Amino acid sequence: MDKLCKIRDLQRAVNQFEAAFEKRYGICLNEGMVLCSLANAERLCPGQLGELLGLTPSNTSKVLRSAESKGLVLRELCCHDRRQMYYSLTPQGRERLAAISCRDVETPEILRKWLCG
Repeated sequence: MDKLCKIRDLQRAVNQFEAAFEKRYGICLNEGMVLCSLANAERLCPGQLGELLGLTPSNTSKVLRSAESKGLVLRELCCHDRRQMYYSLTPQGRERLAAISCRDVETPEILRKWLCG
């Protein structure tokens, strides 16, 4: 039960951090993690992104639609298989990612301890 309570506290802290992050940058953590993942790759398909982020296919699709509607990612059809989509960062997405500094977002103590030590 002790572990379960610790996970509850950690989840609560992540939710607090996400609310502050979203207020500051206008994107949720999943969108931010999509930007981060795409910055480390030229382009990725939704399945690859979902696997990297640990998201279900439907949640990956929702996050990508949201990031695309904000002009942060570009969706392109594969030239070899028109059924396959790829996503990459737009210049606006690169700018948003470069502007993100988690130091500007209040981080709950439990997360600071975990992230910094």
